[in-house]
Amino acid sequence: MPLLKPLIIASCMLAATAAYAQDSNVLTKPIATVNGVGIPESRFDFVLKQNLQQRGEKDSPEIRNSIKESLINQEIISQAAVKKGLDKTPEFRTMMDLSRGQNLVNAYLHDYVASHPVTDAEMKAEFDKIKAHMGDKEYKVRHILVKTEAEAKKIIAEIKKGAKFSKLAEKDSLDPGSKNNGGELDWAPASNFVKPFADAVTSLKKGQMTQTPVQTPFGWHVIEVEDEKPLKLPSFDQVKPQLQQRVEQEHIQKLIADLRASAKVEQ
Repeated sequence: MPLLKPLIIASCMLAATAAYAQDSNVLTKPIATVNGVGIPESRFDFVLKQNLQQRGEKDSPEIRNSIKESLINQEIISQAAVKKGLDKTPEFRTMMDLSRGQNLVNAYLHDYVASHPVTDAEMKAEFDKIKAHMGDKEYKVRHILVKTEAEAKKIIAEIKKGAKFSKLAEKDSLDPGSKNNGGELDWAPASNFVKPFADAVTSLKKGQMTQTPVQTPFGWHVIEVEDEKPLKLPSFDQVKPQLQQRVEQEHIQKLIADLRASAKVEQ
């Protein structure tokens, strides 16, 4: 008999614990019995649905058998725990309280999302907001990161005298991700960088270098824009599922904030 498969059912079972705390009375055909106790088919159906909908699994005999075996193992271990009296401990009762609370949260949020579906207009507005934030260009950038402004000014002076940017990056830069590549970063829109760095990049033309050091939370930078090109973003239809999830999360965050604002919380 295989061990419990946490990747298959663990996340589902936390959500199902309270819902099935008393499901031995559910009049459904058991998928199996353990020491005379039936495992309701409704429990199996619930876990299967969670796997198919939330985890993106595809229905298959293998998935069904894995869930069935896991539920059998769970029942065996649960019965052993009860026999040992672990269901009477304060720790277990606290776990059940927490599980009930989380199940109620999940049920409430699921109901809210179902009754407040995201509209195409909301997703389009989010898409346009992201496009505006990303800009219309992406850049190929080199940089040299040092600790002090004085060090950065010295490097700028050396480059102006003919020193090669890439060689100085390899020798002096503190950025381990780019120094061994001559300070070169991957193609990226300016929005991928912290604001002072991004502002410097967008102010430069192809082939230009910052004439004064740029300070960010990481240190002081000397920046050179090697190249630029139009930014190609996926179409609205291509990212529609991600946009739906993003807007749903925004709805949920607003809901929680509104509920908290109207609640009387004493600490």
